[in-house]
Amino acid sequence: MSKLFRPWAFWRRMQYIISLALVLFTVIIVVYFNSFYSTPTCFDGDENAAEKGVDCGGACVRICTADVLPPQVVWAKSFEITRGQYNAVAYVENPNQVASTPELDYTFELFDSSGNVIARKSGKTVLPPNSVYPIFEGRVFTEGSEKVADTKITLKPADMWIPASTGRDQFRAADIVLTGADVRPRLNVKVENTALTAAESIEVVATIFSSGNTPVTASQTFIEKIDERSAADIVFTWPNSIAKTVRSCTIPTDVALAIDLSGSMNNDGGDPPQPVTAALQAASRFVSELKNGDQVSVVSFATEADLLQGLSKSHSSVANKILGLKIDERSEAGFTNTGAALLTAQTELNSAAHDPDARRVLVILTDGLPTAENDRDVVTETIETAKQISEDGVEIYAIGLGSGVDKSFIENIASSPSNAYFAPSGDDLDRIYTEVTSSLCEVGATKIDIIAKTKTNFTPLR
Repeated sequence: MSKLFRPWAFWRRMQYIISLALVLFTVIIVVYFNSFYSTPTCFDGDENAAEKGVDCGGACVRICTADVLPPQVVWAKSFEITRGQYNAVAYVENPNQVASTPELDYTFELFDSSGNVIARKSGKTVLPPNSVYPIFEGRVFTEGSEKVADTKITLKPADMWIPASTGRDQFRAADIVLTGADVRPRLNVKVENTALTAAESIEVVATIFSSGNTPVTASQTFIEKIDERSAADIVFTWPNSIAKTVRSCTIPTDVALAIDLSGSMNNDGGDPPQPVTAALQAASRFVSELKNGDQVSVVSFATEADLLQGLSKSHSSVANKILGLKIDERSEAGFTNTGAALLTAQTELNSAAHDPDARRVLVILTDGLPTAENDRDVVTETIETAKQISEDGVEIYAIGLGSGVDKSFIENIASSPSNAYFAPSGDDLDRIYTEVTSSLCEVGATKIDIIAKTKTNFTPLR
């Protein structure tokens, strides 16, 4: 006899089975969430939750790279500090209004005139938003003796872009004073933090531009902290003279004027004798046109060199003294000791009378090659002397007088080819001295750019 089907028993068994399955499922879910599941975050490496990209956009602080304009290099340049050592500087624009990166990798490459890389240096920096910021790399040493002819910077695409609360306008520079330009260059600046929060670990770069907006030198310093709405006094320094580089007319000039009074300067005869008379008149007018803060000294040379006037601001007195100079009769049969003239002028420019804020300039006028009583190579010696003086920081302007002057010699004793002038006759000297006067300092203001940047403005990641 078969058993009777009892529906109530079947459904009771089903309830037991379903209840057991629900318990097992709940246990499995609990174990899974406790052991394997993690809540979506902005650091899990997945595009999840309300993110716009992988760990960026939406609810995440990080800004997606696709939404960021890449930074652009405005310029890159190296400034020689000492022989074989440079400061490399680049200005980089971040065009993004709020996007900034706390870590931008870069590499500077310095090239010689043949296009060979003679130095390479890499580093990391911050890049705040919405402006142009400097990247500074000091103590870059080059290979060999070649000078740097070109500088390039390569920027690695940043891995992280995040908002920054403020940018370049957070800091303001005031009371900018440059002193000791030729002896111990020192730039004093007051930097103000205009924000309502303190700034820490602040990098500040000072870049000096010519009146034509060409960068000529730069320096870097750091500030540990500036409290909100407060200011800090900082100092930038350079190990060597920058007076020769920064051609602002606000920097005075100490001039040593060397005048050839050898017998050949009387060769044309006449009354007054030529070309010496025209040379002295032009030199006198040159002195009269110097600026009030400039000093001038006078060196004459023939067989020997004599310091006729030490550095002085009495321009009219020195100008009159030059007009009274004459060629000594003994010089008619003597020699032309150009090397001694250069050394005498250098000694005066390095004396206690030298203004430490002034650039040093030597202007030499001669109508021929140096000569001596023995057979030594006095021409080569004089050229070497001139190079050493230029390396000492003295800028040499050389004027060759007469149609037969040795142009190669004049160019070799000048600090650069642009500092070599040629006057076929005495009538050309006024024009040349005027050009020298104009080149001593630039017309127009020198710009000093002070830019600070810090990591403390970046929005914390969450």
